[in-house]
Amino acid sequence: MPEGLPGAEVDAPSPAPSRRRPPPPFRRVTVIRTKPLTPRLYRITLNGSELEGLVVEQPASSVRVLLPSASDGSLVIPRWTGNQFLLPNDERPIIRTLTPRRVDAEKLELDVDVVVHDGGAASAWAEAAQAGDAVAVSGPARGYSIETNEAAQSDFYLAGDETAIPAISQLLEALPPSRPVHVTIEIAAPQAQIVLPDRPQTTISWRHLPEGAPPGETLVAAVADSDLGPQTRVWVAGEAAAVQRIRRHLFEGRGLARNRATVRGYWKYGRAASAGDDD
Repeated sequence: MPEGLPGAEVDAPSPAPSRRRPPPPFRRVTVIRTKPLTPRLYRITLNGSELEGLVVEQPASSVRVLLPSASDGSLVIPRWTGNQFLLPNDERPIIRTLTPRRVDAEKLELDVDVVVHDGGAASAWAEAAQAGDAVAVSGPARGYSIETNEAAQSDFYLAGDETAIPAISQLLEALPPSRPVHVTIEIAAPQAQIVLPDRPQTTISWRHLPEGAPPGETLVAAVADSDLGPQTRVWVAGEAAAVQRIRRHLFEGRGLARNRATVRGYWKYGRAASAGDDD
């Protein structure tokens, strides 16, 4: 009850809409080269003076990539409303979340890898990108924290679909070389298989998704069959619904402690996205 009005009843004020923390501002960059790593994975190298100061401290982090308009190729930096990005006409921009695969602070370059598939906005951009095309990036977001003391006593299990290949590659480069790492990757086509960073004590299993099976079906089964020891640290990323099934299996089915696993949904089946989606 309001002070000074004993016994009075008033309508409670409507709660203010929640506001998310403002993301890092967008940095304007241009495409300087593209390279198909496989028929299904393209590497896009970006460059620009605004990349100065961009530091990626943790593996498996992410950046937002603002793509140009599909209609006229223009690039308009959106405003942050407190909950989402909007263009001046109040439409939502095309933004995709990708792994910053490589940052070269001296050359002011940033590599992002894009899985290409039919109907994806990022796929269409990656396949058509040419030197000089304008985009913008925001980030990085938090990645995977490798606790030195824990890592020295742990083995690691990494699992994901094709969209997780860049992040898994970074983790293989960053994890202590003295510790065993087991990797499972689901691919939708044989040509998606790629050479991963070489490190000792690493086993890699490529699981082929049967034609017509929903994304993640093979990955879910592989995680369910995995042999996780008492010190195993788990990292999983992929299609959101499949990852949710994996999360339930790990935490509810196996009783795995939540601080021993990082499980992330990178994209949603049925939505035109690639390696993450801010739409």
